Amino acid sequence: MTPPSVSTHISKAVRINQHGGPEEIQLVDVTVGEPGPGEIRIRHKAVGLNFIDVYQRSGLYNLPMPLQLGMEASGVVEAVGEGVTHLAVGDRAAYASQPPGSYCELRVMPAKCVCKLPDAISFETGAAMMLKGLTAQYLLRRTLPQGGLKAGDHVLFHAAAGGVGLIACQWARALGLQLIGTAGSSEKCALAKELGAAHVINYATEDFVARVKEITGGKGVKVVYDSVGKDTFDRSLDCLSPFGLMASFGNASGPVAPFAPGILGSKGSLYVTRQTLFSHITTRESTQEMADELFAMVGSGKVVIRIDQKFPLAQVADAHRALEARKTTGCTILTL
Repeated sequence: MTPPSVSTHISKAVRINQHGGPEEIQLVDVTVGEPGPGEIRIRHKAVGLNFIDVYQRSGLYNLPMPLQLGMEASGVVEAVGEGVTHLAVGDRAAYASQPPGSYCELRVMPAKCVCKLPDAISFETGAAMMLKGLTAQYLLRRTLPQGGLKAGDHVLFHAAAGGVGLIACQWARALGLQLIGTAGSSEKCALAKELGAAHVINYATEDFVARVKEITGGKGVKVVYDSVGKDTFDRSLDCLSPFGLMASFGNASGPVAPFAPGILGSKGSLYVTRQTLFSHITTRESTQEMADELFAMVGSGKVVIRIDQKFPLAQVADAHRALEARKTTGCTILTL
């Protein structure tokens, strides 16, 4: 029996009991208690949808069951635990954070990766921008080739019309970079071009390696940012200039197969890295520093967060199907 001094609340939440397809998703009632030390309780206003949610649902990322899905949301802080000083009851807030669990109305969670949301940024934008925007930040500002990047440099960005890609197109334009974006349709290519890509390649109809070499005068790009994985990894190495960086940060088409490191030498002494957002936001200070830069870019209008799809929380299985079928552009949010 719950002690009388401890208040509890009922929240709708999305949960799976085993890995599998969207049919495994269930909407259930869960009990939410009080935050402990270093925690907050937050009532969500909107929730973000990301490919990592699909990886966790499918079992590509194997997590203990039952699992409450979701890595990103915005809302209002209802209670703060001992030791939490950067947030207060009533604060507007947004986050991208471990552990999973954002697909819900209300949750208790660690406070360190939760940031105050500026008044000028709506809850819907806040929910859509944190994971994807912080990912674009760490890629373009922290995951850099030898010698760094400067205005005029060419970079290749796969899935340029997706949530991370459209933010990266705009951020790269603000940095003066020549971003070459790939996408799977002429409509998606047009969208990436509109939002800042200097060049676009429809990989459904064009050889992206040949086009990159043509665009760069045969030199190749300094860095490839790739969230597609299996289908693009090998040929992306051929797009790099000597000492270039292959930055893998996702597996939309499946995980990259093992490869012999010797090919990196024969292709120009290349570098390869596999990045995750959660390595970059392990501390409160790093999270806030990255978020501040993201908030500044959005607040200035240099980066506009496109929310192209909205699904009610109860229809999250349909949202997963649309995302996996590559039927989405920009950001997708779940409404409460």
